[in-house]
Amino acid sequence: MGETDALLNKLADITKQRDAIASQLLDPSVLADHRRLTELSIKKAALDPIADGFARYRALLAEADELRAATTSDDAELAELASAELPDVERQASALIDALLADMVASDDRAIASVMLELRAGVGGDEAGLWAADLLRMYQRFAEHQGWATDLLAAEHDDGLGGLRAAVLAVSGERVFESLAHEAGTHCVKRVPATESQGRIHTSTATVAVLAEPQAVQVDLDPNDVDEHITTAQGPGGQNVNKVATAVHLIHKPSGVEVRMQETKSQQQNREKAWRLLRARLYDLELQRIRDEEAAARSQQIGSAGRAERIRTYRYKDNMAVDHRLERSFPLQNVLDGQLTPLSDALAQQEIARRLAAL
Repeated sequence: MGETDALLNKLADITKQRDAIASQLLDPSVLADHRRLTELSIKKAALDPIADGFARYRALLAEADELRAATTSDDAELAELASAELPDVERQASALIDALLADMVASDDRAIASVMLELRAGVGGDEAGLWAADLLRMYQRFAEHQGWATDLLAAEHDDGLGGLRAAVLAVSGERVFESLAHEAGTHCVKRVPATESQGRIHTSTATVAVLAEPQAVQVDLDPNDVDEHITTAQGPGGQNVNKVATAVHLIHKPSGVEVRMQETKSQQQNREKAWRLLRARLYDLELQRIRDEEAAARSQQIGSAGRAERIRTYRYKDNMAVDHRLERSFPLQNVLDGQLTPLSDALAQQEIARRLAAL
């Protein structure tokens, strides 16, 4: 792959970003802020391989230049040694720049340390709610395997079989967005429901949205643009479930985005979670605008995480989960147990290849 000045400039910019973050990590105010310290540390970890690799690449270019000059030396032995070494150094430089470009197109995703998963039951009645609950457990187990932190911000349960109408799960940790971004879309399950007396296979769905959770400074959110209402929490039928006004309802007037949070009995905790979710949804809208512009310019540098229809089908009879983007199947029980690494790694590599092809 031939490098261009623009790509090399981008690699140089990433090096500057890494160095700037390294300086921030020495700031006492940052060291005293655990959340800020974690975010910056994860960002630096995502940029370190690129910055260090670019330094190595430039050193290889300088070495190649020296060898190239030595091939014309009057010293025949030196010229012969230089001619023998030059091709190997050039191959190292070429392989390294290809690897750096792959890291570069994934660096924005890897720098995002926290996401929110929004799960909603789709078609299928009670079975769809049970399926949404199964997916929530799958992601919680995946997070546990990865050593990520999770926080169930909201969960709206069905009255009947105990399934989920909707849930919001916050997940934070290293490479969390890169691993989970491709889970956005419709998840289809084919199985015999617990309520099916004749053993017939039913098809149900649940949808997943993956929202990158930004730092507060990354979203231009004017509190004056938000209407906040404090109400009593409501149950599935709309009835009040307590007498104390602790539920928080936010309406972002410019975009029309609404957030309701009533998961805890603390108004302050519900308010904090509601504002986090509102920022994440507005950030997602901004990312979508950027994606649309870049797609139109055929220069996509940021993950699509598109809301594709039916990204994966889970077939209980065949004991397999089929990912329709990869056109590959994975052992069903492994997937449901949260062993998603082979699947998520394959999807991440597919996305990297797509972005490199678009450069």
